[in-house]
Amino acid sequence: MNFKNLREYLAWLYYQYLLITGIYVLEPWEKSIFNSILFSAIAMVVYTSYVFVPIHVRLALEFFLGIFGGQPESTMALMT
Repeated sequence: MNFKNLREYLAWLYYQYLLITGIYVLEPWEKSIFNSILFSAIAMVVYTSYVFVPIHVRLALEFFLGIFGGQPESTMALMT
């Protein structure tokens, strides 16, 4: 893919974004406020997913391993 096709594709994606969200009817200052709020919300979702999802996955794994046959650490310590 050459540079011209990439630029046209990105312009098409941006046009689709404008049409789907309906912000093509807004004034430029309203567009910038809308985009700022939207991208801030997306950034917060990505950050919280990065920080909290691994912790919850680990806790869920520990919980289900405890239910489905995993031995608790205290039992393992007594066996050795």
